[in-house]
Amino acid sequence: MTNKYMYFIANWKMYGNLKSLNTLDKVIKFSKSKEIMKGRLIYCPPYTLINSFLKKFNNCLIDVGAQNCHESSDYGPHTGFVNAKMLKDIGANYVIIGHSENREKGETNKIINQKIKNAIKAKLKIIFCIGETLKQKKNGRTKSVLQNQIKFGLDKVSKKTNLFIAYEPVWSIGTGKIPNIKELEETVKFIRSRFKRKMPKILYGGSVNSENVKNFRFIKELDGFLIGGASQNSKKFIDIVKKTYN
Repeated sequence: MTNKYMYFIANWKMYGNLKSLNTLDKVIKFSKSKEIMKGRLIYCPPYTLINSFLKKFNNCLIDVGAQNCHESSDYGPHTGFVNAKMLKDIGANYVIIGHSENREKGETNKIINQKIKNAIKAKLKIIFCIGETLKQKKNGRTKSVLQNQIKFGLDKVSKKTNLFIAYEPVWSIGTGKIPNIKELEETVKFIRSRFKRKMPKILYGGSVNSENVKNFRFIKELDGFLIGGASQNSKKFIDIVKKTYN
């Protein structure tokens, strides 16, 4: 059993409508119980639901973030996008940046770096995603890929106190495949070694469920989990939190 203060971040991706808010009642009740122990719950719904989630969680300690932001810090002709300043204005406290699904659509390290800088300026807490593809893993490039993503994604970013590094191997997201514990432990230690001062918190993401989390919890360097599909089901999400501690 771990006694650490752990973070459980729910990435709802492109899922949910106003009716989905009713499914959160179980999580709200759970968040007020002793069972949650030292866990901190954070939901990152689609932009359309951020305000509704904030209202829903008004009387509990569950926090709310966004799944991405535009790299511009100013208003401008960017149809369909939202920047960090707008997210903070609506009440979001977190933002996911650098998710592999966005990297695959052309989001470069340079763009990610600009997003991070502007999110810091907007006083948002950042969940910075890094991870290697299956091909990169098979070619023994995991560490070099992660090092480059960290180096260029955080270039000239001095303030790292509100930074979470979410290690999400691309080959694990939504596939049910996960790293073995020894392998994951070594990777997390490597990520930790890239930071000399003001260590960011490190999360793991990729097919996290209530069964495999029982093994992940023994990795001392981990500070929590970024949870995708399983977080859309309140029972599964609660079970993940419970199994982390028991």
